[in-house]
Formats: sequence, structure tokens, C-alpha cells
Amino acid sequence: MDLRWSAEDDAFRHEARSWLEAHVPHGLPSGDTREGFVAHLEWERALFAARWSAVSWPERFGGRDASLWQWLIFEEEYYRAGAPQRITQNGIFLLAPTIFEFGTPEQQERLLPRMAAAQDLWAQGWSEPGAGSDLAAVSSRAVRDDERGGWLLSGQKTWTTRGAFCTHLFGLFRTDLEAQRHHGLTYFLVPLDAPGVTVRGFERLDGDEGFAEVFLDEVFVPDRDVLGGVNEGWRVAMATTGSERGLTLRSPGRFLRSAERLVQLAKERDEPALRDRVVQSWIDAQAYQWFTLRQVTSIVDGRAVGAESSLNKLFWSELDVRLHETAMDLLGEEAQLDGPWSRGFLFSLAGPIYAGTNEVQRNVVAERLLGLPRR
Repeated sequence: MDLRWSAEDDAFRHEARSWLEAHVPHGLPSGDTREGFVAHLEWERALFAARWSAVSWPERFGGRDASLWQWLIFEEEYYRAGAPQRITQNGIFLLAPTIFEFGTPEQQERLLPRMAAAQDLWAQGWSEPGAGSDLAAVSSRAVRDDERGGWLLSGQKTWTTRGAFCTHLFGLFRTDLEAQRHHGLTYFLVPLDAPGVTVRGFERLDGDEGFAEVFLDEVFVPDRDVLGGVNEGWRVAMATTGSERGLTLRSPGRFLRSAERLVQLAKERDEPALRDRVVQSWIDAQAYQWFTLRQVTSIVDGRAVGAESSLNKLFWSELDVRLHETAMDLLGEEAQLDGPWSRGFLFSLAGPIYAGTNEVQRNVVAERLLGLPRR
């Protein structure tokens, strides 16, 4: 692994930093509110206009043909500039890698440019009332409609992040009702304005309203919106969850920036009893960056990350909680006031739960990485 940046990488970083410093909006309302979502959408489209929305994609889909290393550079600069959270993350960082791997050429040409341009906004349809982290327990079903050349989808999805504002949903549906668990599932792409879809938003713990329940009553989806083949949904979904738990959703730039903010806060508050925790948080953020660099090296060398993405998920979710807990202790009574640290703290508490609970991830690490027996 050669950790020296090339002259081309340095030029890329300089261009990204200059553009972000000149254009990043500050003080946007939360993207998980209706007002904030509109404001963030304007920002996402500005990113696309300057070809920064999906830098590692091929140019014909709206990207820059940047390398994976340059994507990491852009992420560092994005968070360094204090840029807003991406409301397109479910599409660009989770669904798109899956479309690149399993999508047909027609699906790639039709879906990816609209995703990069923030014209289609994707929500994730994994969780159901009876299937949270246990994805193989989904019961929403799809029944064949030969006459129209497609499927009729019925069921309920819940905990759908920004589902109240998005235009499309991707998720698993049971196409073989006799098959058990992870067999007989198919990965569908669903427009949320299709007849038979009902979207009902609800509030999160912090009061933001972006979560939604999505009800589907015999919603017709044509064959062209099956991703990866009928009854192949589990294999396709594992690629998406790998992105969700791994480096594409939570690049190290985010935690490096949080650690820098924490160090600055510690300098302002000067609490000797908390210095060790501040230092440890900073070290952990650096460690996550080095771990990610090793993973990128593996990917560039042609090796799949696979179950190692569970290690990423465990580390970044627990690091995020520690970072924010330390900040809250530094703030003392001020931590009760609404602000970036208090809102970040509330959000960090969800990290060990979403993207597959950390209990599930520990099972994955134990069984698939360490080879321990299943009990």
C-alpha cells in the first residue's frame, strides 16, 4: 500500500477544496424535515451541476471518472468544509453500487444519471413491522402478473429514512411463498407515486419528520424494475448492505472532522479529566481512516470486502457514540440545549441499530470472519 498521494490526487484535492469553500451552504435546516429537504435538494443539484455529486462514477452517468482514492479525498474535503449531510445517500452510496454490479445496461443508463442529478430520490425499503435487522424475515410479497409483464407488490415497509420526501424505494419482496428465509426473495425498484402506494410520515426521537411507513396494495412493477433476477434478491441485497455497513456510507472524512471539532471544543473548555477521552477519540478516528485505506487497497487489488464490512459498521457506529458522549460531557449543562453536538448525539444513538444492529454484526464477525460455531 503506497500512502503517498500523486500529483494528480493533490490537484484533485485542491480543486475540490476550492470549489467547496466557495459554494458550501451553512445553516441549512435538517434534511429530515420537509423545509430542510427542499433546501438540501437545491444543494445536491448544485453539486451535480459542478460534477461533484458522484465523483467516482463514469462521466456518462454524471460522475468524474475519479478513482476510489480520489473519492476518499473528496469525502475528506466535503466534511472538512462543513458541507451538509447528503439526502441522496441511499441512492448514490447504497443503491448505485448495487446497480453497477447487478443492473442491466438499460437499468444503468435509465437510473444512474437521474440519481446523480437528484431527480430521482431513493429510500431504502428493508425494515418491516416483523422484520427489522432480520432481513430474511420480510413478508411483503410479489405476485406474478404475466398479462402485463410484471409483478403485483403488497405489504408494508417501515422506518424508511426520508421516505416521506423521496420519489422511489428499493427493497426485498417474497416472490416464492414456499421458500424459507433468505430464499425466494426478489429485489424490486418501486416508484412511490405508483397506484396502490401509500406513504405515511412520522417523527423521530429528535422531532424531525422524515421517517415513513410505506404501504403497498397490489402495486404493479414491470419486469424491467427487477434488479439482479427473480429469487436472487438475497444475493443482491447483501451487496447493498455491504455498502451500507462499509465505507461508502460512512467514509472516514466524517469522523475525522468530528474528531477535529471535538479537539477544538476540548481546547475551549479545558477539562483535564476528559483529555484522555478526547485523545482516544481522535486516535480512533485516525485508526478508522487507516483501516479504510487498507480496505480500499484490497478493492483496488480486486478483492471483495465481504463480511469485513461488519467490522466497519461496528467501529464507526460505536466511535460516533463515544465522540458525541465526550462532547456532551465537555459541554456540561449546555449539552441540554439544542445545537450541533446535541443533535449529533441523538443521531449517533441510532448508529448501533440501523444498517443492521451491532448484535447482528457481531454474529457475522464471529461466524464468517472468525469461523466460530453457530449456536
